[in-house]
Amino acid sequence: MAEVEIGIGKSGRRAYGFDDIAIVPSRRTRDPEDVDISWDIDAFKFDLPLLAAAMDGVVSPATAIEIGRLGGLAVLNLEGLWTRYDDPESLFDEISQLDNDKATARMQQIYSEPVKPELVTKRIREIKDAGVVSCASITPQRTEAYAKAVLEAELDLLVIQGTVVSAEHVSKTVEPLNLKRFIREFEIPIIVGGCASYQAALHLMRTGAVGVLVGVGPGHACTTRGVLGIGVPQATAIADAAGARMRHLDETGVYVQVIADGGMSTGGDIAKAIACGADAVMIGSPLTSAHEAPGKGYHWGMATFHPTLPRGARIKTSIRGSLKEILVGPAHENDGRLNLFGGLRTSMATCGYETVKEFQKAEVMVAPALQTEGKALQREQHIGMGS
Repeated sequence: MAEVEIGIGKSGRRAYGFDDIAIVPSRRTRDPEDVDISWDIDAFKFDLPLLAAAMDGVVSPATAIEIGRLGGLAVLNLEGLWTRYDDPESLFDEISQLDNDKATARMQQIYSEPVKPELVTKRIREIKDAGVVSCASITPQRTEAYAKAVLEAELDLLVIQGTVVSAEHVSKTVEPLNLKRFIREFEIPIIVGGCASYQAALHLMRTGAVGVLVGVGPGHACTTRGVLGIGVPQATAIADAAGARMRHLDETGVYVQVIADGGMSTGGDIAKAIACGADAVMIGSPLTSAHEAPGKGYHWGMATFHPTLPRGARIKTSIRGSLKEILVGPAHENDGRLNLFGGLRTSMATCGYETVKEFQKAEVMVAPALQTEGKALQREQHIGMGS
């Protein structure tokens, strides 16, 4: 891809986000009822290509169970409030009532309570005992410390997750996690991320992970791009990771799942993520709009409460409906924020594709006018695509 000159001595590629591209309809259409949006990872099969993000305002043991029953996979944050406190409900109430200028400082205090290994095991068992697939997330720094508790609880899938996770972490002060050795020796399948480039995705795939999370800074509550100045727009990041997946498949014969993580608000965004090459999506903010969400109408990222360098904000989200309405409908609003996976199904049908893997081959084009063309009245009235 041609690079753009930024200045003498520095050039860079042009990158694209979801709002910059459009999916092009093909010569064929299909009935939505004939479309299969199911997703497989390792030995597990799901009706929806969905992971609910490992954020406290999104996933509790109760919402993990409900999302599992609806056909998705919820990821519980093993370093969140549910593993620091026996009963964190009052803290969720407090967080939802904090003034904006005091929220981050108070959340840092709340999250200073140590993670309790016995609660790690307990929360995983709560999800498993309900008969759904259990999945939980932990940062690389704490992976080995809580590995025993995770195994004792018989977790089904582990996510090793951070703002940026690399296959080659260098430290002069501590012995870093050997990601490749840990994944190959651990008894359960592991998803790793995030990453946002071809090389980073390829190296994570070579660790033996069954899936790679793609996304650095696109989340609605994330401020990494402002605090650190790093990130890649999602459409380009996903396409690059999909290219790495094909190279890894050619080299090893092993297909690694590419999971788009963050930046998606509507069914159209999810469809674009799949068309760019994702096998599934991880979403957070849209699910905090559910009546059942533990955040009580608020959403915050995993690094919002970092003790020295917070990289997230507590944001307010409108309550729109139930988890079921948000994921699979029916929708009673016209802005694409309800029945997200009905939107994906209809997009695939409109373009004539039967499966998610086929839809990855859909034609896309750079379309800067996609969000504005013919939508002046909607923008003026703040309805539909102008809301």
